[in-house]
Formats: sequence, structure tokens, C-alpha cells
Amino acid sequence: MAEDAPRRQSTLDEVAERAGVSRSVASRVLNNAPHVSRAKREAVERAVRQLGYVPNPTARALATRQTGVAALVVAGEEPSIFADPFFARVIVGASAALEEADLHLMLCLAASDRGRKRVESLLRSKGADGVMLMALREDDPLARMAEEADMPVVFGGRPVGSAPRWYVDVDNVGGAREATEHLLSRGRTRVAAICGRLDTEVGHARYRGYRDAVLAAGLDPYPPQEGDFTEPSGAAAMAAMLAEHPEVDGVFAANDNMGAGALRTLRAAGRLVPDDVAVVGFDDLAVAQVADPPLTTVHQPIRALGREMARMLVALINGQEPTPLILPTRLITRSSS
Repeated sequence: MAEDAPRRQSTLDEVAERAGVSRSVASRVLNNAPHVSRAKREAVERAVRQLGYVPNPTARALATRQTGVAALVVAGEEPSIFADPFFARVIVGASAALEEADLHLMLCLAASDRGRKRVESLLRSKGADGVMLMALREDDPLARMAEEADMPVVFGGRPVGSAPRWYVDVDNVGGAREATEHLLSRGRTRVAAICGRLDTEVGHARYRGYRDAVLAAGLDPYPPQEGDFTEPSGAAAMAAMLAEHPEVDGVFAANDNMGAGALRTLRAAGRLVPDDVAVVGFDDLAVAQVADPPLTTVHQPIRALGREMARMLVALINGQEPTPLILPTRLITRSSS
């Protein structure tokens, strides 16, 4: 009689599927790693018994290096950046996705030399299973550190002049173009822009979208009035714009904070919104709804940005090959235009 064919060994993916958990959770259970709930641990152990799974020694050795932590690194100016509504939503989205994979979120601020050195140490020592990077500026050393790191790194937005392999971004050019086209459709012919920092990709991209729309309408774009995405900088940029170009009848602000600041300056200058000057922002933060008047804005899926960054990072940690992702935007019309 012919010998029975050898039984195929079960895989870790099959164990994870049988247990109803992610591959990374199953791996951590098999290696007695922390940060796994009792219910999931028991489900994995039950699946191992049912499938007769035998861990591969080499894979097991690699898996024991996991820390159960994913880091979100923000190249911001000060710790208060984490209180910004934008980053708060990103954190909520990322936390939810990491919780599904039983990974803990570590927040890191890399504004100072000391902060960057801590992040560099994190990358070199593999103090986390993976890293998400946000708010990078032109020639930021963090981009180089990320390229040299021997761990998964996902970018939230693309660095200026760089094309990372893995990133999640928003259609900043398209959203800014739609915002400017909206102002033009309202009969505005002298539309200016308060842009974000031009040493960031988001600042460049949103001004580019504004410029494309104005040129397509056969008009001349105004030089950018640069802000730093805060309300005071938007107010100051609007004041400078009125001093240099009092004829302006439409303003695209590259985020809602600066848009709210622009509204404050226009009100102080006795300009009616939208009768004299129409204003459109970007982000669709809460400040846009409570502004006076409520601010027309470009909605971007901020929480989804954090969620998709985290999901992409988890996929990389699990040995998959995700592709870059661009999230769509849409215009929200309110009283300011």
C-alpha cells in the first residue's frame, strides 16, 4: 500500500484566523509577549491545539523582538501641538486601529535636538515595533533617520522633496483647488491665499492647488501670505494682506485656524464677510463651525488619516507590503462664502 502523504504543517496565519485575531497578536501569544488580553491569549492557545501548530524556530526568534508598541512621532514646535484638534483626531484614529492589533501607542515630540536624538535612539534600538512620522519640514533629519531605520516606518503626509515608500496623505492639492474654484464661482476675481509653512509639503501643496485654480481662471495669483497654521498667524497674515492688497475680495486659508484668524482681522477692519471678502478654510475642524460667520471649509478625513497610518504600519509589522494611500477631500459650504 502507498504511504499516507505527509500532513501539511499549519501556519501562523491559519492560527490567527482560527482564533479571530491579527497575525501580530497570535505571534505575541506564542512568544509570551505582554500587552495581550486574556481572552485573545486563550483563543490563540485553543487554535494552536486544534490545528496542531508547531512554531518555526527561526520565526519564533524574530518574533520575540516585538515590543507591542507603535510610536507616533510629530516634528512639532512644542508639546501643546498634541492639544491641536487636528493631531487629537489623528491620535484617536491611530489608537483605535492599534488597539485592534493589541499594540500600544507611544507619543513622541521631535522638535528640539534633544527630542530628535531620543527618536533616533528609538529607531536604532528598535524600541518600538514601528513608527509613524508626521509634520516633517524640508530637510528634516528625521526623514533620513527613517530611511536608515531597520524597522517599519509610515509617513503621515509626504516630506518636502522626498518620496517615502509607505505613506498616507490627503489630496491637499485637489482640496485647495476646489476651495479656490468655489470662491471664483461666487464671482470673486481678486482671490488671495494664506498658506501654511512653505517648508512643509502640506503648505506647498495647498498653495499649489490655489495657484492652479486661479491660473485656470485666467487670473493672476497673489504671492503667498505665510502662516504657521495657528489662529494668530492667520490674523497677522490677513492684516498684512489688507495692507498690501486692500482690493482682495476672496481668501483661501490653508487651514481653519488661520481662516478663523482671518475672519477676526476682517471684522476688526470693518470688512463684511462674505459681502466684502469671502473666506474658505481647510480641515473642517470645530473652529470652522463656531467661527463668526461659520467658515466654509474643505473637509479632510483626519481620524481616517490616523487610522490608515496605523493599519499600514500593522501590515508592515506583519510582513505585508501595503501601498501608499491618498485620502479624498470634499467642500463644506457655510456662511463665510
